[in-house]
Amino acid sequence: MKREPKKRRSATELNALLRFTVGMVLAGCLAFTIASVLYGLLFVSQPMQQSPNDEAFISLLEPISTFLVGTLSGVMIASGVRGDRDGDGIPDKEAE
Repeated sequence: MKREPKKRRSATELNALLRFTVGMVLAGCLAFTIASVLYGLLFVSQPMQQSPNDEAFISLLEPISTFLVGTLSGVMIASGVRGDRDGDGIPDKEAE
């Protein structure tokens, strides 16, 4: 049985797939970070004062979360199709 060759993806499709993959990975990392911080704050019993290790851990997670949110928003903002004035998702020079 002969297989038909796969259709090659265009540069626009590859770009969209790459942005989707990067966005999903970053969103997953951010969700895991937030879930772990919430779990640590809500369900792990703490003594009356916060331990120095926990304080260092939380202070380390703050810039990581900020970086992930900024990168994710940058990827999502830059994902628009360039040259699409009519808003149909197809660049105008390809639609002609």
